[in-house]
Amino acid sequence: MTIDPFAPLLKRLRLTSDLSPEVEQSIRRLPITIRRMEGGQTIVATGDRPAVCCLIVDGFVQRSKIVGEGSRQILAFHQPGDIPDLQSLYLHVLDHEVTTLGDCTLGFVPHDPLRAVVRNNPDVAEALWRDTLIDAALFREWICNVGRREAASRLAHLVVEVYERLAAVGRVTGLSFKFPATQVVLAEAIGTSTVHLNRVLQELRTKGLLEIERGAITIFDLEGLRHAADFDPLYLHLDPAL
Repeated sequence: MTIDPFAPLLKRLRLTSDLSPEVEQSIRRLPITIRRMEGGQTIVATGDRPAVCCLIVDGFVQRSKIVGEGSRQILAFHQPGDIPDLQSLYLHVLDHEVTTLGDCTLGFVPHDPLRAVVRNNPDVAEALWRDTLIDAALFREWICNVGRREAASRLAHLVVEVYERLAAVGRVTGLSFKFPATQVVLAEAIGTSTVHLNRVLQELRTKGLLEIERGAITIFDLEGLRHAADFDPLYLHLDPAL
């Protein structure tokens, strides 16, 4: 089956920008190399000077930094349609790690032709700039999540965010979705220990809110989970008018 590598990106950009057929064609004409990578592989590392941007076609990617004496803080999870290292287009040295979370299909677009499209097509530049600003909004929310919420609320917020973003591009089945994050990874994302993460999972499960197992998450009570998360979807900016 032929893969359309730009389909997830365009589907997601349509949620936040008004794309003309000409803009979509200019994006589709970009050269791209498809690679399939296993989970746990490094896409780009701290100090790298990438010459390509990575587009997630299928699967999940995580962004992280190593702090202290080797502890890892996960900064973001990225889904199909995301370009997690888009900033490498103009920030030439990467200051964090981007790794695969489970098996992925990735597309790599060279910087030079992508820069040319951005320079020559203001509508493409605007769509990617808006996408970058939304990425920054997610970072702000993650800072609040890790810094000010209780652990159960942190995990609930993370799960609702992933669900809402996947649902927006048709990547959920009812209230269930694939998400191959281990308890170690989830603990690193919400800034807690794996022991405490396990207690939080049991708490949310006992309250009938969700179940996480075998690389998948099932939400039993979405409104209840949103309430536990103190979740306001405004920061996701899934409406072009907002």
